[in-house]
Amino acid sequence: MIKILANDGIDPVGKRLLEEAGFIVDTETVAQDKLVEALQQYDAITVRSATKVRKELIDQCPNLKLIGRGGVGMDNIDVDYAREKGLAVINTPAASSLSVAELVFAHLFTGIRFLQDSNRKMPLEGSTNFNGLKKAYAKGTELRGKTLGIIGFGRIGRETAKVALGLGMNVLAYDLYPFEGTLTLNFQGNLSLDIPVKTVSLEEVIENSDFITLHTPFADKPILGEAEFSKMKPGVGIVNCSRGGIIDETELVNALNSGKVAFAGLDVFDNEPTPSASLLQHAKISLTPHIGAATNEAQERIGEELASLIISHFKK
Repeated sequence: MIKILANDGIDPVGKRLLEEAGFIVDTETVAQDKLVEALQQYDAITVRSATKVRKELIDQCPNLKLIGRGGVGMDNIDVDYAREKGLAVINTPAASSLSVAELVFAHLFTGIRFLQDSNRKMPLEGSTNFNGLKKAYAKGTELRGKTLGIIGFGRIGRETAKVALGLGMNVLAYDLYPFEGTLTLNFQGNLSLDIPVKTVSLEEVIENSDFITLHTPFADKPILGEAEFSKMKPGVGIVNCSRGGIIDETELVNALNSGKVAFAGLDVFDNEPTPSASLLQHAKISLTPHIGAATNEAQERIGEELASLIISHFKK
C-alpha cells in the first residue's frame, strides 16, 4: 500500500480523494532535520514552500518514488536531480493563479490609497488627528486607465493581466518566451470577451509602466535593481507576490525613500521567515507573510489537483 507524507499539509478534499483511492496519507509535520529517518516509511512526500527536498535528502531516501509540490514554483526541490534518480516530481501550476493575482491587486489598491499607513495610524491618531490624517491621505490615485507592467507572463502573470484588463487598465507584459494571442475574460451570465495581448521587451515594461508586478521563478540575481529603478517612471508602484530575491531590497528601500517608487507591496522576501526590519517598518510598503495561494478556494483546488496527479502516477 502506498504511503504518503503530506509534510506541509493538504486540503481535506485532496486527502479524502487519496484515501478513497487506497493510499495512506499522514499529515503530521516532520521537522526538516528528522525527515531522513521519517521518510524511510513512505513512498511519496508532498510539500509546499516550508519543507526542502534537496539532493542529500533524496540520496538518503531511496524508497521515495514521488515528490509533490502543492503550488507553482519548485525552488525548494532539486527537481532535475530527483528526476535523474528516477523520482516523479509534480506540482499544481494552475490551482493558485487566481488567488495570487487577487493578492497582487489587494496590494495595488492598498498602495494607491495609502491603506498600509492609514491602518497603522488610525488606531493611534484617528480620534485626535482625524482631519490631519484625512489631508495626509487625500492624494490617492485610480487604477483605471493606468498601465500595469507584468514581468513573467505564465499562468499567474496572465491571470493578473485578466484582472487588470477587467479593471480598465492597460497591460505591458514581458516573458522569456514571447506570447502573442488572446486572453479570455469571463463574466457572470456566461459572458466572455477575448482581448488580444502580446509581450514586449523588458525595457519597455520597466520604462513605461505605472505599476509593475513580478511573476517569475527564482533568479540568480535580482531582476529589479538600481539600474532598473532608475529607468522607471517617477512614482511607480512595485508588487512582488512571486519569489524573494528577484528585487534588490536595499535598492527598493532607496527608491522608496527618494520618491522614485511611490509604494511597494511585498508577499515574499529575501530572508524568510525573518524579513529585513527596513522593509517591515517602512511606511510605504504593504506587507503580507507569503500568503499568495492561501485562500480556501485555492487550497481546495491544489489538494484536488495534487491528489489527481498522485493517483494517476501510481495507478499507471
